[in-house]
Amino acid sequence: MLLIENLKVEVEGRQVLKGVNLHVKAGETHVLFGPNGAGKSTLFFAIMGYSKYKITDGKIYFKEKDITYLPTHERAKLGIGIALQRPPALKGIKLEQIGKLMNKTEEEILEKAEALRIKDMLNRDINLGFSGGEMKRSEVFQLMLQDPDLSLIDEPESGVDITNIDVIAKALRKILQKDMPILERKKSGIIITHTGFILEKLTADKGHLLIDGEIICSGNPMEIFNEIKLKGYTECLKCWKRN
Repeated sequence: MLLIENLKVEVEGRQVLKGVNLHVKAGETHVLFGPNGAGKSTLFFAIMGYSKYKITDGKIYFKEKDITYLPTHERAKLGIGIALQRPPALKGIKLEQIGKLMNKTEEEILEKAEALRIKDMLNRDINLGFSGGEMKRSEVFQLMLQDPDLSLIDEPESGVDITNIDVIAKALRKILQKDMPILERKKSGIIITHTGFILEKLTADKGHLLIDGEIICSGNPMEIFNEIKLKGYTECLKCWKRN
């Protein structure tokens, strides 16, 4: 589904990613951990092709196609979707209009809005005056409408109460086909998390620790998260240097 080789990325002249390698198979869900400023969101934006994020070396392959320098809208058409941590407000564009632009039926739009408990928000301007929970549900709603093959989900539990986490996690399980048998799953995802709460609601196949622009550790997501909780990122970095 996704293959990243030695990816190096600059943002406004500063090198943020320093050689990231990542392989996500079809049907897999991966989790990305790391301190603030490590480059997690930068990795997402580079995969999505945002122009501010300049790739200076390396390759990104999606479904065996080289998309390293492909425009963002072409990547979206190929099947990559993103749920932002801090999405912008879009004045004058109603939430319902997004679904219609994706050629979704009224029934599909209402069904997904009901699942995210945002039926009463469909005629509101996107993210304008939304609370933290409403904003997250709006992002996941749009992701559900797009139904991408690869979902990039940035901190779905950030600033969200327990009730909203349950709603969001249920929707993400649907997007990532978690209710299907493992061998039948085709949808993949990468989730950035700081709190790890989402791991209590959603099973992940692999975890990665990103520090200072490099993935220094990969393995069982809960084991990695528990090590982070017990010892902190500094100790994780020392462990990596020792090995």
